[in-house]
Amino acid sequence: MATAPLSRLCIHTITTKPLALPAAAKAYRDLGAAGITVWRESLKPLGIKESARILTDSGLKVVSLCRTGFFPAISESDRQKALDDNRLAIDEAAAICAPLVVLVCGAVPGIPLAEARRQITDGIAAIIPHAAKAGVKLGIEPLHPMYADSRSAISTLSQANDIIEELRSPHVGVTIDVYHVWWDDQLESQIARAGRARSIFSYHVCDWRSPTRDLLLDRGIMGEGCIPLRQIRSWIENAGFDGMIEVEIFSNDFWQLDQLQFLKRLKSAYLEYA
Repeated sequence: MATAPLSRLCIHTITTKPLALPAAAKAYRDLGAAGITVWRESLKPLGIKESARILTDSGLKVVSLCRTGFFPAISESDRQKALDDNRLAIDEAAAICAPLVVLVCGAVPGIPLAEARRQITDGIAAIIPHAAKAGVKLGIEPLHPMYADSRSAISTLSQANDIIEELRSPHVGVTIDVYHVWWDDQLESQIARAGRARSIFSYHVCDWRSPTRDLLLDRGIMGEGCIPLRQIRSWIENAGFDGMIEVEIFSNDFWQLDQLQFLKRLKSAYLEYA
């Protein structure tokens, strides 16, 4: 399979967490990347207006704002707070010219998964009008089942596709992160299903280390784990997706390194394995 071109390389700011937004944007541009996905907390130090200016001046394509969601809650008041925060995130995305907000949909211990999924569907439905008005799309990101207790009741691409079919909105689609879905024996067919619906909005890559020492903060750089990255990319592209390939790596190890040297490693790994 052909090497992914640098014109499709997007780097998520969480990948280089020690770098503030101005330094990250400059480093990505100097590396030859074409896009940037912004971790929402990266906007706080300088504020929305200055962050937007930095991103515009960088020349990088802003691919998405990550993350919001977390819809399920025990009380109605907490569910309303979640909706308010999601609408704020949509406004932030619009302000930095991000066409997409990534939804980590949420879960609460004690709320049955079926009920949590219903609250998620209802929550997304409630924010669609705001997203449509702002010109921002919503990408449902399934998370690995290990997070089903407190981070996301949406564990498979099939579950995300079901919500998309129910809501029937062009503003709602999927964010496919290989770290969370590579193990699923229905992955190829569900990617094809999303492709038929034209609902693949974004695509994240990293690798799964074996053994994994921390289920949240030990993601691998592409090529040092067991995820069949080229195979999954072929499924994604066969489904019609030709957008940015976003490198999103949560890693205590990599955050301790010189970030500019780490980015050079990341570029090589992207070209060889992504």
